[in-house]
Amino acid sequence: MKSTYVYYAGLILVAIIWGANFGISRWAMEVFSAEVFVFLRFSLAIPLLFLLLYKLEGGIKVEKRDLLKLAVIGFVGVTVLEILVMYSIKYTTLANASLLNVAPWPIFVALFAPLFTKEVLTKKIVVGGAIAFIGVALIILGGSNSFDLSSQYMLGNLLALLVSLLGAFFNLACMPLMKKYSAMRVTTWYILFGSVFLFPFTLRGWSEVQWSDLTFPIYGAIFYNVILCTIVAFVVWNLSMNRVGATKSNFYRYVVPAAAAITGALFFGESIMLTQIIGAFVIMSGLVWIGLDRKKGKATDYVTKEKLAN
Repeated sequence: MKSTYVYYAGLILVAIIWGANFGISRWAMEVFSAEVFVFLRFSLAIPLLFLLLYKLEGGIKVEKRDLLKLAVIGFVGVTVLEILVMYSIKYTTLANASLLNVAPWPIFVALFAPLFTKEVLTKKIVVGGAIAFIGVALIILGGSNSFDLSSQYMLGNLLALLVSLLGAFFNLACMPLMKKYSAMRVTTWYILFGSVFLFPFTLRGWSEVQWSDLTFPIYGAIFYNVILCTIVAFVVWNLSMNRVGATKSNFYRYVVPAAAAITGALFFGESIMLTQIIGAFVIMSGLVWIGLDRKKGKATDYVTKEKLAN
């Protein structure tokens, strides 16, 4: 049996990929509207996901009774969440959105996990999560923008908080299905449904795209989003979450702000404050502490390839 540390490394890798994408996506946003770019990210990944699924598992089918569940998960986890993220950023500050989108998410997962799984919330997870939360706050609030609770940002703040709440339910709703199917199969099908539901929101944006303005960095941003942010990240995250447990896994989202800050410094000349560096070390300390917890939350093995193919 492989050490669970491999899966913890997978969670950190995915968080870094997602965090770096905050900066990389800026290039594509110069040409595409947010709705169109998000649709391209997921829809272009669908053929590759189904091809990989067929090659690796010998089939792509799921039972008809599970299609509705996958459709609901895709609608919430891809369509609704991506739209909420966009509008939360539009109606509040970036600091507010970053903190409220990321920080409460693992807390909501920990609170609601008993409704979906048999995971145990231990003292190590609580202490490590609290330490990591402090690190996130130091990174976000230690930047050039500060957290602002003014009434003019209330709508955006509420939308950002809703992202965390729905995101937690989205992650947890995947867990029962991953007792029956592989992470690859669950991911592929809910991304398909999420993309279908997302398409109507892009109809106004296609006419505004200046296709002649596409440059190498923009193509690179599309490739990064399709291959790394979607195919690699979603599959690795779901696989790792299934093995480690939803509660522990989602605290590793706290790596995302640190990765975003580093990407901004490397590619866009943004400054990194001492407070943010301290915050990064605090986050890693909390996550290491969580990783030392030995109580497992009923991580489940996948069904066999023969069962999946039937």
